Amino acid sequence: MTNFVKVRPYPVTKSFTNGFLNEFLHRGVADFVGSDSVLSQPSTNVLETVDAFEIELAAPGFEKKDFSLQVENDHLVIEAKRTTENAEGAEKSPETTRFLRREFRYESFKRSFKLPQSVNIEAIRAVYEGGILSVAIPKKEEAKPQSKQILLG
Repeated sequence: MTNFVKVRPYPVTKSFTNGFLNEFLHRGVADFVGSDSVLSQPSTNVLETVDAFEIELAAPGFEKKDFSLQVENDHLVIEAKRTTENAEGAEKSPETTRFLRREFRYESFKRSFKLPQSVNIEAIRAVYEGGILSVAIPKKEEAKPQSKQILLG
């Protein structure tokens, strides 16, 4: 005699709107297309001080040689490329390991930021440390706020 087992593909403890939709909406593109390619950009902070703008870009796992920064047509273009072999690591081979869920992976990306006329493009500098690319973009002297004491006569 064959036993029938009731299959519940979705946990009973989760409601439709609170569980199913939440699971569905928080999946990555790769979950739907069945591919390892993830369409993502690194998170970025843009700060402004009196003297400069600063861009902080979260790009863990890269090396300094992977980055390229250029100013093209009043845009700062930040690009990073690395090969899959460097990204995966020697201990994870495709034959023995497969990802069940992958939420972070940057093999390459390209970000562009419009620069205002008030910046000194000759003095832009960048540092990559601890997985964060920090780009300092100094303002021109005439763009900085100026104050002058006026004496009463």
